[in-house]
Amino acid sequence: MNKLKCWHDEMPMKAMILSAGYGKRLRPLTDRIPKPLVPIGGKALIVHHLEKLAEAGFREIVINLGHLGSKIPEALGDGSPWGLNISYSDEGPDPLETGGGITKALPLLGQETFLVVNGDVWCDLDFSTIPTQLPEKDDALLFLVPQPEWREKGDFSLAGNRVIESDSPHLLYAGIALYHPRILDGAEVEKFSIVPRLRQSIGSDRVGGILHDGRWDDVGTPERLEALQSEFGS
Repeated sequence: MNKLKCWHDEMPMKAMILSAGYGKRLRPLTDRIPKPLVPIGGKALIVHHLEKLAEAGFREIVINLGHLGSKIPEALGDGSPWGLNISYSDEGPDPLETGGGITKALPLLGQETFLVVNGDVWCDLDFSTIPTQLPEKDDALLFLVPQPEWREKGDFSLAGNRVIESDSPHLLYAGIALYHPRILDGAEVEKFSIVPRLRQSIGSDRVGGILHDGRWDDVGTPERLEALQSEFGS
């Protein structure tokens, strides 16, 4: 078995924060502000990610832009306040979804394994514990969380440290993953979801999984956003 190394073993990889979506379930708030800029505890949701990434040793960050995208670089700049170098991948007013967005950003991400974080999730995962590489034949490593009560069905299951499909999945994809660029081999820059490619890799036993049993929320409704903001006094 290949041992997964962590930050103290190697130079940090690049990370991409997915920030191009419409955030439709939070309208009308997201009619004027991108969901990643929604404030939690006095700072934008995406800033919490940037602080944690910087603390874990990341330096090169890619952020894709879509809905109200210009507001994000206006708020974050080049990343220097956090000791980061932020590059932006602008998808225009019609976001390319996960597969198309990551494909467009590949020239910025390079040819090595990279981290992807959904810009609209709240999670207390310690990014310094994330492996810096994948086993040789793996295409991805997903972080999963127990199915929350507000979700009718999970996404995947775990068999040991391998992600599997099942009739009654009880774990939810946390919006945090490592990907090897080959999972997008042959893809073009167009609107598509990465999920079909991910499921194909899962079917070939090329996707690992780690269960995170800490705090997590996708901040997907006004009620859950209000609860989180109340907890942090914002």
